[in-house]
Amino acid sequence: MKIWLTICFLLATLLAGAQQYDPNKVPKKAKALYDQAMNAADQGRYAASLDLVNKALQLYPAFLDAQLSKAGILGELKKYDQSIEAYQQAFAEDPDYTKEYHLPYAINLMGKGNFAEALNAINSFLSLPGLSPASRKSADYRKKCILFALERQKLDSFPIELIVINEGDSVNSPLSEYFPSLTIDQQQIIVTRKVRGGTDEDFYASSKKDGKWNAAIPLPGQINTPMKEGAQQISQDGKWLVYTGQYQEGYGNFDIYLSILTNEGWSARMNAGPKVNSEFWESAPCLSPDKTELYFSSDRPGGYGGIDLYVSRLLANGKWSEAINLGPSINTAGDETGPFMHADNQTLYFTSNGHPGYGGEDIYLTKRTSDGFAKPFNLGFPINTIHNESTLTVTADGRWAYYASDREDSRGGMDIYHFELRPNLRPLPTTWVQGKVFDSITGKGLLAVIELIDLDSKRMVSQVQSDEEGQYLATLPVGKTYAFSVNKKGYLFHSARFVLGDATGRSHFQLDIPLKPFAAGAKVVLHNILFETGKSDLLQESLVELGKLVSLMKENPAVKIEISGHTDSIGKASDNQLLSSARAKRVVDYLITQGIEVHRLKSVGYGATKPIADNTTPEGRALNRRTELLVMENK
Repeated sequence: MKIWLTICFLLATLLAGAQQYDPNKVPKKAKALYDQAMNAADQGRYAASLDLVNKALQLYPAFLDAQLSKAGILGELKKYDQSIEAYQQAFAEDPDYTKEYHLPYAINLMGKGNFAEALNAINSFLSLPGLSPASRKSADYRKKCILFALERQKLDSFPIELIVINEGDSVNSPLSEYFPSLTIDQQQIIVTRKVRGGTDEDFYASSKKDGKWNAAIPLPGQINTPMKEGAQQISQDGKWLVYTGQYQEGYGNFDIYLSILTNEGWSARMNAGPKVNSEFWESAPCLSPDKTELYFSSDRPGGYGGIDLYVSRLLANGKWSEAINLGPSINTAGDETGPFMHADNQTLYFTSNGHPGYGGEDIYLTKRTSDGFAKPFNLGFPINTIHNESTLTVTADGRWAYYASDREDSRGGMDIYHFELRPNLRPLPTTWVQGKVFDSITGKGLLAVIELIDLDSKRMVSQVQSDEEGQYLATLPVGKTYAFSVNKKGYLFHSARFVLGDATGRSHFQLDIPLKPFAAGAKVVLHNILFETGKSDLLQESLVELGKLVSLMKENPAVKIEISGHTDSIGKASDNQLLSSARAKRVVDYLITQGIEVHRLKSVGYGATKPIADNTTPEGRALNRRTELLVMENK
């Protein structure tokens, strides 16, 4: 009993000593330094404020208000470890005087990712009698965020540590940079930069040389002006730039514009038109990888909250369709901004303060489904924090993410950083095919439509158009098999096949495509008409190409064609002849069932008599096993 009495006596003595802080006993000189520190903090000069507070504490170490303010300033500087230590020291000195500071203490614990400790601190704060409604509301909000964080942690089986790398002085400057966007080959990055002392915004670009960024320079051409430009995103092929601008000719406060890369630099701005822009605020545009969809944010009436995400589709006449709200699975009563559609054309990243999160604005991902988009998924800590996160972009391989932040190693204001995404947050790794479509006779580049179809689902993944010089780029999410076709009126369509079960080690494909004018004698290999091994039975994957062949025949009612079958040289010549004939006939029979007249069709089997490659290699034999289309007559 004597021991317990002694302990209680000592605790009472310590508490009595610790609770004797009296603000009126602070020396005037220390108080004057503290007032200067608070003035500097009010102006956002936290480093100067921290220096003044430390000087005040040197003069009077028992200055508890200065100690609490020091903890708060360290929190503003995101020095969470030091802030937590400073709060704990203040609590030890006078638990009663500091009891209401468990709320900011909890917030700094959240900043550090110590969510279980933060919950204890919040509960301690909420147990205090006489809390104002505003304080209780703020604490309840933080508690809700903490409980979310604790549940979200259970979904990650990966280390929390995240290595965030500053892009360095070539990309970043003493002023702010944000909204990073990259071309699909990761060889160019475009950023919005504060200029003219931070009063304006312009676009800057940096290119890679030997794996390092060159010094960023203003975009050439007519895109940067004395007016405000911002929130840009470059297309995957690097030829279009969509962005937000505030100009007198606009439809509203901020409008969405498009610029095209020319030989003289970026073209003058082109307004996206009244179906995209309104008398209200539009911003943060993003193109789908095939440049047929435009995602953006708007606060126009009729949405689900303050700011919603919308999509507009490119029409055949070159104009954008009426914007469509992305719906309540994505949009909330809060604000949704910063959409980024990955190169896989299926994974959408965006920023929201309306979905459950860590506080402020968090970044989420959602996947495209057959009837819209799936429920959004929070990217988790430490990508999302108690602060606002936004402007995320992800590389085509799905491994690296770029975003803007004002971390401790910032060159000034917001800087561009990158980090490696956890596997559960990655989109489909995506490669791409690029090249030139041209007339096989003249060599002139052609405007043509390139279609990419998932052979398993029969769904069109993307549809892009080559430019006036015939240049094109189409993205190819890994893990699928695609029918690739190039179509131009007056020409035979080109057929190719990409089997991408695992092409993560391959950067991209280069494929130049000579289209043959639709005339007698023109011939093309039908790469996506496939048969069971050693048989003439058509595989389901053939239906996509067969459908194109039916359309071709119906659009050209005067044409007559020959379908020919070919094999490699393995096996008996007679067997190969029979197999090739049967396969060609099976294709013709299918066309007849689809309404194509018999007299317009001919089937023939050549066996192994007309090889186009060496039969001594597996690759050559695969090329020789083929089905061809020959135009016999086109009157």
